[in-house]
Amino acid sequence: MKIMVTGGAGFIGSHTVDALLERGDEVICVDDFNDYYSPQRKRDNLATAHTSPSFRLHESDIRNFQGMERIFSSEKPQKVIHLAAMAGVRNSVEFPVLYEEVNVKGTLNLLELASRHGVRSFILASTSSVYGASKDVPFKEDNAAIRPLAPYPATKRACELMAHVYHHLHGLHCTLLRFFSVYGPRGRPDMTPYLFTEAISQDREITLYDEGRPQRDWTYIEDIVRGVLAAVDADQEYEIINLGNSKPVVMRDFVSIIEELLGRRAKIISPPLPPSEPPLTYADISKARHLLGYNPTTGVEAGMRSFIEWYQREVA
Repeated sequence: MKIMVTGGAGFIGSHTVDALLERGDEVICVDDFNDYYSPQRKRDNLATAHTSPSFRLHESDIRNFQGMERIFSSEKPQKVIHLAAMAGVRNSVEFPVLYEEVNVKGTLNLLELASRHGVRSFILASTSSVYGASKDVPFKEDNAAIRPLAPYPATKRACELMAHVYHHLHGLHCTLLRFFSVYGPRGRPDMTPYLFTEAISQDREITLYDEGRPQRDWTYIEDIVRGVLAAVDADQEYEIINLGNSKPVVMRDFVSIIEELLGRRAKIISPPLPPSEPPLTYADISKARHLLGYNPTTGVEAGMRSFIEWYQREVA
């Protein structure tokens, strides 16, 4: 199977690329290597992929329709896994126009090109943040998801709706995966596990909102990637599916896990929870279990041990 992975040099993208190559797929990776964080780190993420003759890399911005048109025309992918995006809730509050341009326009470009070039199915990375501060927990996919708290989830919800348009009008098979707090080796430096691990290691303060009462449904990268590949193979006509661990962790307990693994105490400041942040994320994964055979197996203690070992080996 020839599969295009956008954002393939990033955290989730590079793990997905490696897993696809390992099972024998041909992978077309698209990434613009922007400077949201170190482009060199993204290039390093692809070190294993570059050793495979089934891997090709195209450096292109998904906002560039003509550039992406050339890639679709030359490569003729059968399926697309669309992971490229501007991510991060709080950063989107500061740069909303950039988030709209990359996430909405870029996704629209890809949906249009996938439709024109006969792509069989389109897997779109969405986010648990679309649920906002919903009090209906655990979060189920039939939640209206119409009250996002920041530009990032608003753009992702817009992408979900646009994907439905292309399914309805053009018959494009679309599976929209709502990821819940993904973490693990190669994690981005703006993400909480990385920020907390780095700060505690360096005896610097961490920001733990609302005295650590919020809860997050931390989901290990290998579990997420298995869910993504299962969605590729299931080839649903149009589905929205949660991929989470379905075991929310109180943030103060999350910090305690890091403290224990590092053998150091955190210096904590605790401002109020920002209006862009929900107090709880909690995935109902019954649909993923039924449609994808999805079964997350990595608990947060084991997952953070793996992340910290990677951090100490590759970063510190």
